[in-house]
Amino acid sequence: MYASRKLGRKEAADIAKKASVVIVAKGAKVREFKPGGRASREVVDAMLGPTGNLRAPTIRRGKVVLVGFNEEVFDKKLA
Repeated sequence: MYASRKLGRKEAADIAKKASVVIVAKGAKVREFKPGGRASREVVDAMLGPTGNLRAPTIRRGKVVLVGFNEEVFDKKLA
């Protein structure tokens, strides 16, 4: 769904608002956010890459959103 176009700050905020958990992986660093219907600047900033676009991969499974790649997180959340 998200791969067909570039998504920026507004779209990242919309995705975060609908999630109960947003997990952002940047290399070995993994951060977990619980937006609670709000998209704080902190969670949106974490979801965006250096170009200002939503980081890839971004996967939504139910109300859990995974942003970036971390094999351990993927194994846990997608198994």
